[in-house]
Amino acid sequence: MERVTLLPSAALSDGWIDAQYLPEGKDKYYIRNMQVKAPEEGWRHLNSDEIERLVKNNNTASSWDTVWVTDSFEPRMIKDNKFYGTVRIGSVSGGALQYHDLRLPVGITNSSIHSCDIGDDCAIHDVHYLSHYIIGDHCMLFNIQEMDTTDHAKFGNGIVKDGEPEEVRVKIQIMNETGVRSVMPFDGMIPADAYLWGKYVDDRLLQQRLADITQRTVDHHRGYYGMIGERCVIKNSSIIKDVKIGSDCYIKGASKLKNITINSSCSEPSQIGENVILVNGIVGYGCRIFYSCTAVKFILGNNSNLKYGARLIDSIMGDNSTISCCEVLNNLIFPAHEQHHNNSFLIASVIMGQSNMAAGATVGSNHNSRTNDGEIVAGRGFWPGLCSSVKHSSRFACYTLLAKGDFPAELDIPLPFSLVNNNVTDNCLEIIPAYWWLYNMYALARNSWKYKTRDKRITKVQNIEFDTFAPDTMSEVLRARKLLEVWVGKACCDDVHADECLLQKKGRQLLCGDRKAVDILTVLGEGVERSRRPVHILKVYDAYHAYGDMLIHYAMSSLLAKEDNASALKGVDARRTVLPDEAWVNMGGQLMPEYEVDCLRADIRDGRLDSWEDIHKRYDEIWNRYTVDKWYHAYACLCTVLDAEVMTPELWLQALAHEERIQRRIAEQVYVSRKKDHDNPFRACTCRNEEELQAVFGSVDDNSFVRQMREECCHNLEIIERLRAMVTV
Repeated sequence: MERVTLLPSAALSDGWIDAQYLPEGKDKYYIRNMQVKAPEEGWRHLNSDEIERLVKNNNTASSWDTVWVTDSFEPRMIKDNKFYGTVRIGSVSGGALQYHDLRLPVGITNSSIHSCDIGDDCAIHDVHYLSHYIIGDHCMLFNIQEMDTTDHAKFGNGIVKDGEPEEVRVKIQIMNETGVRSVMPFDGMIPADAYLWGKYVDDRLLQQRLADITQRTVDHHRGYYGMIGERCVIKNSSIIKDVKIGSDCYIKGASKLKNITINSSCSEPSQIGENVILVNGIVGYGCRIFYSCTAVKFILGNNSNLKYGARLIDSIMGDNSTISCCEVLNNLIFPAHEQHHNNSFLIASVIMGQSNMAAGATVGSNHNSRTNDGEIVAGRGFWPGLCSSVKHSSRFACYTLLAKGDFPAELDIPLPFSLVNNNVTDNCLEIIPAYWWLYNMYALARNSWKYKTRDKRITKVQNIEFDTFAPDTMSEVLRARKLLEVWVGKACCDDVHADECLLQKKGRQLLCGDRKAVDILTVLGEGVERSRRPVHILKVYDAYHAYGDMLIHYAMSSLLAKEDNASALKGVDARRTVLPDEAWVNMGGQLMPEYEVDCLRADIRDGRLDSWEDIHKRYDEIWNRYTVDKWYHAYACLCTVLDAEVMTPELWLQALAHEERIQRRIAEQVYVSRKKDHDNPFRACTCRNEEELQAVFGSVDDNSFVRQMREECCHNLEIIERLRAMVTV
């Protein structure tokens, strides 16, 4: 335990970096002088008249010789202050600064300033301890208790400075609670970096290389000052220690900000609100953190929010996400995550984005284990419903929707777009595959649109696939169709030891035939739940054909979006390297073929990628190829669902006819699924009459998204007609 030590008064101005950590020939301010941009006219000493005026204004200094100013210095605006060490003050005019309703005169009053650089025309008032900061022009600092920087400040980066033991390094324990998947945070880290580091823990050389790269990302020398960018406003806050803040940031009423970087800019300002505690973390551009939130060992992606008492600990949250009111521990969360309710809980998980946690959802309750060694992995679009409880270790395909209930055992749901229900009455698990497509087209169609619309980022480092129908989801759909074929084959077969290929063939024949032959079967899933109770697969026939329509729609949507439709119709090399069911990896929101990830890892191990900047450039290169890779994958899926080696003109016409039907169905079902809400008779029970009902809820025909989907349908049908004319049989 550290104790209070009595020091000579000279220590108030002399202390900073221990001499043993200074390079030869350097003084304690050498890094500070590299960080500061000197004014054009340079700094100068105070003249005797200025010193006299400052003293009359009740200012003191350890030495007036170490207080530097510019020619635009007005001493009458400096009152009741104490200056220690080398303090450099920019222009001080007689004007004022205003932000919202706060107006403060330019100048410095009633503050204690220790070895700081202060920019032009700043308003600094009632800052009781301001030490070792570089403050940009036109900043407003008002009523702050303590604001200081240590010589070993790391600003949230997971590095160690000269002379520090390894034990002080900050690591974020993502994905589970054991710490074996820990990553070292750095300013600019995105979910793709964290997943690369946390997922491939068995690749020991990769782990060492990433640690070495991160340590080199930030200078290991001591002596960096805290930075406050231009036009920042910080008011009514308690402790701000070892913090680096970008320009145009607004901080009001913060309780404690320690060892963090807050990225902010004029175009993407960040805001920190009342009673917030942030320790050991990185805040992205355009973030908003308000109302008693706590975040410890964290990274918050660009354009993301923490609100209303949220607790984010040992977690990385991707761009365009919001967490309110709840507890989130030991997670890696990809972009576009929504979690708004005080009684939801998320622990030890990888949530792969475009997800929503309902009220009462408890994901990772860990009640079934004697140790903290479980994990949850959920693909894109994960939606645990009201009061659902899921235990470690479980895995969910993309767009899995959990119905309300306590799921008693671990789950491995391989069927995307499914509804999963814990049937307590019959003591079984029930799954409706392709539920979203069959029964909630409005939500499914709106999904891609809303996430694109909500992407307000200007700084876009993390590449994100927002489309619902993409290589990750469609590869899962192909595997799900095969599983349904096998399970249907088993349901009608007396031989439990029959060959799986024969079972799949039999199941396919039934699923492609009369639905009555399938509807009478009891189809059971295997390897889905860690229990002995049955897993019933419902609506199998409808789901199988819905999956087929989804694959066709994925391929044809890719075709409709291509600029050169005619060349695409001429065919693609059937010997393509892209296979329909090849593995795709969701790298923080960016989809990559698994072989690309393997090449990336190899190049990091071999030193060909030797910095995070190099790694991010590789991400961008892969992203630039993604449109072509996606089209080849979509084409391969189309060939698979149509049982063809290559698309002939006859098959293209068949696919176009299917897509015309699908486009009309989507527009119709968007309307129908939305109309269910409007037709609910209980919705009207709170209204006096039909006029009030319409005023409150409107009509389904007035819904902007319903109208938009109808317009898109008409547009796509026109393209389909043009494509038909291009096909020569």
